[in-house]
Amino acid sequence: MGFDLPSALVERAGEGAALWSRYLNPQTPRVVRSIGFDRRWVRADGSYLYDGSGARYLDFLTGFGVFGLGRGHPTIRKALHDVLDAEIADLVQMDTPLLAGLLGEALVGRAPNLDRVYMCNSGTEAVEAALKFARCATGRPRVVYCDHAFHGLTAGSLSVNGADEFRRGFGPLLPGARVPFGDLDALRREVARGDVAAFIVEPVQGKGVAVAPPGYLAEASNLLHRHGALLICDEVQTGIGRTGRLFSYEHDGVSPDIVTVAKTLSGGFVPIGATLATGRVFDKVYSSMDRMLVHDSTFGTNSLAMAAGLATLSVIDDEGLISNAVTVGAQLMEGLRSAASRFELIADVRGRGLMIGIEFGPPRSRRLRSRWRPLTLARRGLFTQMVVGALFEHHRVLTQTAGDHMDVLKILPPLTLTSDDAGAFLRAFDAVMESIHDSTRPLWHFGWGLTTRTALRGQRMRVPTRSRGTGPGAGGTGVGAGAGRIEVGAGDGAVGDGAVGDGAVGGLGVLDFLDVPAPGTLESVHGVEPLDGVGT
Repeated sequence: MGFDLPSALVERAGEGAALWSRYLNPQTPRVVRSIGFDRRWVRADGSYLYDGSGARYLDFLTGFGVFGLGRGHPTIRKALHDVLDAEIADLVQMDTPLLAGLLGEALVGRAPNLDRVYMCNSGTEAVEAALKFARCATGRPRVVYCDHAFHGLTAGSLSVNGADEFRRGFGPLLPGARVPFGDLDALRREVARGDVAAFIVEPVQGKGVAVAPPGYLAEASNLLHRHGALLICDEVQTGIGRTGRLFSYEHDGVSPDIVTVAKTLSGGFVPIGATLATGRVFDKVYSSMDRMLVHDSTFGTNSLAMAAGLATLSVIDDEGLISNAVTVGAQLMEGLRSAASRFELIADVRGRGLMIGIEFGPPRSRRLRSRWRPLTLARRGLFTQMVVGALFEHHRVLTQTAGDHMDVLKILPPLTLTSDDAGAFLRAFDAVMESIHDSTRPLWHFGWGLTTRTALRGQRMRVPTRSRGTGPGAGGTGVGAGAGRIEVGAGDGAVGDGAVGDGAVGGLGVLDFLDVPAPGTLESVHGVEPLDGVGT
């Protein structure tokens, strides 16, 4: 019996989580369930996702930026159908396929300071190429990167990842140096050593949505070039129109030596990555005919990906999506900054175009501080996960945190976002913030539950905490006042919301314990693993 996709989708509907638990990453369904995102998605169109019940969700995550044109754009679909119908002789390998040449021409034509393109399959592959090219072009070993940087998770890109939680357990990595984002003096000290091949930087950091300070990239470029080093701008998430320019570095008036792109370039259908560079860099890497394959990718120039990239660039031009990112992005920024003036828990709103971060911070009022403190003591980022959960559960808006251990909500709507949909998001966000600022609302009980809710597996644990709490558990044990510990008992229940009172935290130890769980003891804690960063 042959493979029948429609039948498989119907007959095996609802089995995704079980199959992942058995055959793929078993932590994925646990995390998805724990943060309340366990929906059976059945359809997607434009800015919306639809679940098995028919409910519609506004997508402000867009697959971490992959669906820059929205989901199922008809122009991209037609281009892919045309490729299949044309029965192109694809991936001959010893060949110069037309579509790859056309996409290279289209990209270089939009980046006048760059001359050539290497095609690959993802953002992390594009970064791998950038690192290799920089080291080959300069003959130097080290690449400088920033705190909180995210450039991918393969071995080379992990070497320039500024988050220790991703690096742990995978060393030793390539030689490099980490510097604070925006700190020119720190960069100057590293470059002065004379062994730096390049500085890789996101013009807007994905983790935390930190925007490069004015003049930072321009001065960094001058500094690097004076010392014979290269500037790599990672535009995997910020590029292809996301920030109101085709490339975000254009806001800073710099001419990088190497640029990486992916995500939106895919049109939301076919994995793709590209590394653009100057002719000088390419001439060093591909210096003779016998080095033609010195860096290559088997599937890198496949016709479906090339057609998707070409169609994406055409749609961006034809539909004025860069201008739309500017206009609708300004509407969102204005609305969010208005909210910040009214809600004391909003500390900052920042970003460019349709890449925006909303940072939350300690409230002024004692009433709200007594709610804020337990969550932030338990694990920084839980407050934002509470906001994410409320937007999703009560308003059907999909968002995520901007990184682990930070209270920043990141929104990445499609570049096709309408003013009406932007308004719908702002109304939903206002409603959530109003509920949170009213400390009597049940939403805070959900937040407290983030710090304590666990599924038990028949063992007792004693876990240290920083403060005393009182109150009964729900189906498990309570938190003993004065003990400074949480004791989780066997059974089907969990430590309940009542275990956390104003100014007391029960659950810090549970969350810290998740870093090294006892086998079979702890299943999950609701909301403790923000998903952003996994493949950003």
